[in-house]
Amino acid sequence: MKAVRFHETGSADVLRYEDVEQPVPGAGEVLVRVAGSAYNPADGGMRGGFLPIPISLPHTPGYDVAGTIVQLGDGVHGVKVGQPVVGFLPMTADGGAAEYVVAPADALVTAPSSISLADAAGLPSVALTAWQALFEAGGLQPGQRVLINGAGGPVGGYAVQLATRAGAYVIATASPRSMRTVQSNGADEIVDHTTTSVLEAVTEPVDILLNLAPITAEDFAEMVALVGDGGVVVSTTPRVTTPGDEQRSVRAATIYVHPDAAVLAELVGLIDSGDLRVDIAERVPLEELPELHRRADAGEVHGKVVVVPPTA
Repeated sequence: MKAVRFHETGSADVLRYEDVEQPVPGAGEVLVRVAGSAYNPADGGMRGGFLPIPISLPHTPGYDVAGTIVQLGDGVHGVKVGQPVVGFLPMTADGGAAEYVVAPADALVTAPSSISLADAAGLPSVALTAWQALFEAGGLQPGQRVLINGAGGPVGGYAVQLATRAGAYVIATASPRSMRTVQSNGADEIVDHTTTSVLEAVTEPVDILLNLAPITAEDFAEMVALVGDGGVVVSTTPRVTTPGDEQRSVRAATIYVHPDAAVLAELVGLIDSGDLRVDIAERVPLEELPELHRRADAGEVHGKVVVVPPTA
């Protein structure tokens, strides 16, 4: 089968589109014919060698995957051959940038039926990140005010939709490039961060500040003043410590996304009910994944990109 792998860490040039042996599922695993895998910045971080996730070389990236089960390993129950599935695979294992991938059966759920199977790969880790940030870390309740800094990216798109659906008042920062999408996702207010200071634009306290964007420690600390007493600051950017304010009981939480098949199944249900939208910016052939990594490293990739293998 065809796959993209790297045999050493480094720039995008280490990625190779090559023939590899088709994997065989072990106990508790299934073999999936890949319809699509998603590119995530963490893929570039692991390839570059600066993200501390233990992987074995050569490594196939693409931990978000959608496809069809074609073989069951020993002891697998609850899924069947021919079933369309989507999942967030273990980041330490080989991913879906290939024609076939082995996956833990319990990491997969039935794929949404209302969108293409390949596009479903754009759901798992980013939507789970948004869910875990808002509800697990943030404890979001109806009627609360939420400020989402960096709402124009893939996680932000789901965060705005989920917060709005939960009955929150959503203030979102975005650039002109993503403003229309953020508005269509349901944001009540949008701050153009390229022309306006969010510190001046937000005039009433928020209950939750969710940061999804690269930010300096100084700027992040200043934004805590926008959070009301007893509120929470949640961030997905671990390179900068998430600030809080103990004197005002403003707590801080940093999100490291974790697999959750039950919540993923709920998110699939929201897609099929029309309550959640999957936005795909690009679909690229598997053989072009090295070039996609090069563009991403140069800051030229915006939105969620799905990688499609030749058999899909």
